[in-house]
Amino acid sequence: MSRSPKYGQLGLVLAFAVSIAWSAKIHATERAVDLSGEWSFRLDPEDRGRVERWYDTALPDRIQLPGMLQAQGYGDPPGPESQWLAGIGLKRANDSLFAPYWTRENFRSPFFLTPPRHYVGPAWYQREVTIPEDWQGDHIVLFLERVHWQSTLWIDDREVGSQNSLATPHVYDLSEYLTPGKHRLTISVDNRYLIPVGKSAHSISDETQGNWNGIVGRMELRRRPPVWIDDVQVYPDVAQHAVEVKITLGNRTGVSGHGQLLLAARAHAAQADSAPAEQFRALEIPVRWDADGLRQRVRYSLDGRARFWDEFHPVLYDLTVELKTQDRGEGTYHDVETVTFGLRQLEVRGTQFVLNGRPIFLRGTLECCIFPREGHPPTDVESWKRILSVARSYGLNHLRFHSWCPPEAAFVAADEMGFYYQVECSCWASFGNGEPQDAFVYAEAARIRRTYGNHPSFLLMVASNEPGGPSVAKRDAFLTKWVETQKAADPRRCYSAGSGWPQLPANQYHVTPAPRLQAWGPLQLNKPGQTWLDYREFIAKAGIPVVSHEIGQWCAYPNVVSEPEKYTGFFRGSNMEVFRDILQKKGLYDQAADFIRASGRFQVILYKQEIEAALRTPGMAGFQLLDLHDFPGQGTAPVGVLDAFWESKGYCSPGEYRRFCNSTVPLARLKKFVWTNQEKLEFQLDLAHYGPEDLRDAVLKWELCQENPEPRVIAAGQTVPRDYPTGQLTEGSVQSVDLRNVPAPAVLRLKVCLENSDVTNDWKIWVYPAEVSTEIPDQIALATDPHTAWRFAQEGRTVLFIPERKWIGGDTLGTFQPIFWNRITFPTQKVHMVGILCDPEHPALKDFPTDFHADWQWQELLDACTPMVLDGLARDLRPIVQAIDDWCEARKLGLLWEARVGNGRLLVCSMDVLHDLSTRVVARQLRSSLIRYMLSENFQPAVTVTEVQWQTLWRKPRLLETLGAKATADSFQPGYEPTLAIDGDPQTMWHTAWDPVAAPPPHEIIVDLGQPVLMAGMRVLPRQDSNPNGRIAEFAVFLSDDGQAWGDAIVRGTWDGRAIERVIRFPQSIRARFLKLVALKEIRGQPFTSIAEIDIIPADQR
Repeated sequence: MSRSPKYGQLGLVLAFAVSIAWSAKIHATERAVDLSGEWSFRLDPEDRGRVERWYDTALPDRIQLPGMLQAQGYGDPPGPESQWLAGIGLKRANDSLFAPYWTRENFRSPFFLTPPRHYVGPAWYQREVTIPEDWQGDHIVLFLERVHWQSTLWIDDREVGSQNSLATPHVYDLSEYLTPGKHRLTISVDNRYLIPVGKSAHSISDETQGNWNGIVGRMELRRRPPVWIDDVQVYPDVAQHAVEVKITLGNRTGVSGHGQLLLAARAHAAQADSAPAEQFRALEIPVRWDADGLRQRVRYSLDGRARFWDEFHPVLYDLTVELKTQDRGEGTYHDVETVTFGLRQLEVRGTQFVLNGRPIFLRGTLECCIFPREGHPPTDVESWKRILSVARSYGLNHLRFHSWCPPEAAFVAADEMGFYYQVECSCWASFGNGEPQDAFVYAEAARIRRTYGNHPSFLLMVASNEPGGPSVAKRDAFLTKWVETQKAADPRRCYSAGSGWPQLPANQYHVTPAPRLQAWGPLQLNKPGQTWLDYREFIAKAGIPVVSHEIGQWCAYPNVVSEPEKYTGFFRGSNMEVFRDILQKKGLYDQAADFIRASGRFQVILYKQEIEAALRTPGMAGFQLLDLHDFPGQGTAPVGVLDAFWESKGYCSPGEYRRFCNSTVPLARLKKFVWTNQEKLEFQLDLAHYGPEDLRDAVLKWELCQENPEPRVIAAGQTVPRDYPTGQLTEGSVQSVDLRNVPAPAVLRLKVCLENSDVTNDWKIWVYPAEVSTEIPDQIALATDPHTAWRFAQEGRTVLFIPERKWIGGDTLGTFQPIFWNRITFPTQKVHMVGILCDPEHPALKDFPTDFHADWQWQELLDACTPMVLDGLARDLRPIVQAIDDWCEARKLGLLWEARVGNGRLLVCSMDVLHDLSTRVVARQLRSSLIRYMLSENFQPAVTVTEVQWQTLWRKPRLLETLGAKATADSFQPGYEPTLAIDGDPQTMWHTAWDPVAAPPPHEIIVDLGQPVLMAGMRVLPRQDSNPNGRIAEFAVFLSDDGQAWGDAIVRGTWDGRAIERVIRFPQSIRARFLKLVALKEIRGQPFTSIAEIDIIPADQR
């Protein structure tokens, strides 16, 4: 019988190398029998197979393995009643917007890709095998490369056991079950939600991989001798050009024995054409094993010729271990195992990862088990090399496998190409409550380490994405022990508790969302654009390597034009079909290509900003993008410049991306992007260099070029020659250019390159006149409310209408920052836009140079805009500047548009070009350009607006808006500011901070009404999504005249966890200016508070 011995007392065996050439021949017969082909099959939706002993009878149907049953016509047609394994992506499944598609008759899921068939439950697979006579007494295993999910195996009528790994092969020892002759092999595969690893975990979720049922990859019966090499693990020692080899021998003879082990290393076979055929001296050692086998440590020395493995030189070696025994009376027998390894050593030095003594920077993106054609992770090396080649062409060197672990082929590809992996233990779960996932994450980690541990690409490992727990303390205690266990078990890589959080002292590195644009206050997009600041303060406090978590998530418009037709494999792109249908029904499909291109170019600008912020941070360890390619689940998040197939969407080339994302990137620190022609442009030239070696006597050259109206070089210069060490950011000197001679307005481009190389980068800069006339001439009537604007137009006047936000209908917030992820998964976000679309040649923009998409000069305007819903106007009216709406709503949103009203002409601008023009340079310039346009003969609106149409644009302001109320709070998470609790939109909310640390209650929100108001009470609406976090269990209300003296609470009370509106009646009507709601306790004891809406009840409504 097979045993699992522990390492004995032999310790580390030191042996002498001997110059012998020992043959690697094995048994004369095959070591593996391929089991692929036709199998008998039966679905078991009622789970009757075990009770009815299906393993003891012939199954009636047929299926091909390897394969998935859903791909072969088995299962039910997918529909709304299907038992989808999905989490956050189904938040809006009951939304009326998607009702036409979420039906049995016309099922098209907008939330994730749709499989051809749906099935959840056990499925039975069966075939006969014939075992040859000469296999008698040998060690025999069944190898199933990837099973989804739990397999249970019978040989004839004997149950062998069950396995449930989502990351590694299911391997069954059949030595005691298979004798020479015929046997029936029956496998039950169950894809039900058996262990709560998280319904959104990409190892199982319908939102990405799909909850398929089947077996893919290699399926084999494998034969080894009775004493065999069960495992070989190679631990490199870079400093000594050696490896420590841990060898496990299995023994099913039941008796002790002795023999020899031979170790011999040579250049990896796949690199024989591109690398010298290095062959190192063999090492022979005598070994003895007992009845349980043997675990042996051997130190094997490579000589100084051995080269290190990294992204630039992915040099691999094959180590062959051969066992020769002399225990059988009938003669000797051999076993041999060859493993591939790279001579590499990962360490932590301060806040950086150090690989083979050289600091590295991880430029990574996520792989979320998205394979639309295959429907499962590919198990061939070439498929993975294609993905890694695309990623490398965009300057990346790292993949993070979000809540899953790829198969062997992915590691082989990365080893050979020099890519760095972070894998996760198949979980997006909660831990520390003694539930099955607690044991699972330990077992899965051990399986992953053993199966893939020799791969040099396997650099990092975490337990789970964004782990939760019954409490912070229980979660952290559990994960601390998990991290310590992994570090002790296998030091070949670094470990962390989770991606996103928590930041535990046990972690060897942190993956945290704090250093990204959405979270880090000084760099958030609601601050003026710049490239001066970085995350150095956060990195210094962390003290260990920090990798920024899921940076980006900047959406472009989904490619509804050409992508739907690409889904010719397993999945149907029904989400894209839905969004295309919505756009067609809204009459905007003819703009789809422009929406994609304009939002895409804006997306690239934001990813450039995001990536450069990380690169210009001294000591930062890396970033993980979400994403280089699109994410088709969780409501669909088109967050990549590539689609879900890792193919270009046509608006960003690899070469352009590599300008700001590469091993060596020039960086210009600019305090702003917008300047006047009375200023001196100053910029600091830095170089982020993580190349294979130092740069000696290198020079950075720069030039400032004008792009309009005629291209020319404004100024140029270069740095003095200097050395740039690899593995760090080198900060350089400040350069300056006087802008007084620049004919404004102008768009300039600052170009920086590394001399005598193709390393280059650039930034746009906008220069406006320091003084420009913004006076409204007598020929133009200015209006700020719809009633006055309509009256002026009816009088036949030329009207510049700049409506105040309180009048504009639609409750759509305009911002420079685009939608985060999508508005299906995060419906509470107020933002609807993914940039703008405009015509740069339109005469209204003649004195406002722009591209057709948003860029940094638009930030000042878009952060002070309110998109107008123009769906009620004529279909042929197209805005001069159009906000690109969320693809689920697909409304025609105008920021700048024109129309006729009778004999009058209207130019409507819902971007603020009224206020603070002395400091708002961009708004001032746009206003000036609009005035010149309106005075010109070009101002001839072609579309007429009727009074009925006009009325569709406006709404009556709410009381809090009329009062100009403001809200503040003791805490908030970026994107969930307290102002969202008084914005009139129940889908947005205020939420206290949860990252990096959530402070416990009490939490408070204060509403300043702007003036004393006689109130009878207030209304409070809890958050309206499916997540109960932050709903208030116990509260108190205070009033104040000055916001300082509050006195005693006028009302105290408790609520349950329902998401219904709460009405708080005051004991009597009270006049006050300030209102404070204090949340004393949360319904589940969590350290959060959240509120969707707060409103007051005036005394006259008591």
